Amino acid sequence: QLQLVESGGGLVQPGGSLRLSCAASGFTLNNYVIGWFRQAPGKEREGVSCISKSGGSTNYADSVKGRFTISRDNAKNTVYLQLNSLKPEDTAVYYCAATRWVCSYSASLFSSWGQGTQVTVSS
Repeated sequence: QLQLVESGGGLVQPGGSLRLSCAASGFTLNNYVIGWFRQAPGKEREGVSCISKSGGSTNYADSVKGRFTISRDNAKNTVYLQLNSLKPEDTAVYYCAATRWVCSYSASLFSSWGQGTQVTVSS
């Protein structure tokens, strides 16, 4: 079975940083596009970032552009999301997801999802 596990979330002050990891098992990560999504309480799930199979192409939501960086290490079967200059509005559960197709922020296109990791930005 395909499995994704997120880690690295936690409580951080505004302006701080976190590094999220998405570790894959049961499949070869380099065959999949990986997206990061987040969902805050009372809000819809939204796309945050996406990276191509090779890592040569990345996309970011306008709300995180310039602050977050997505990367992948296919040898380690892991995708990372570096969160810098965090704001309270970044508080959410962050999920990674995999698709065989293209970068997209349409959650329905992703067939495999992790359990999520909580990011809380607060003073």
